[in-house]
Amino acid sequence: MDLNEVMATNLRRERHNQKLTQEELAERAGLSSRYLGSIERAAVSPSVTVLGHLARALRLDPCELIRPQRRRKPTSTVDHDGG
Repeated sequence: MDLNEVMATNLRRERHNQKLTQEELAERAGLSSRYLGSIERAAVSPSVTVLGHLARALRLDPCELIRPQRRRKPTSTVDHDGG
């Protein structure tokens, strides 16, 4: 996954966690909702300035938007006690 995809995934996840629409977040960040949609689809590579605007609008450290999330290992229901 490239950095644009990581940011798109994190941005979309955080926007949903905060129960914001694309239009609401775009307004908070001073962006057009069309541009925000392009960022969330990883169709564009936003500048660090835009990254900062989005992070501020979401009340996050900008690093949180570009940090890859660790994948969780699926839990197994198989009993491993040898018995």
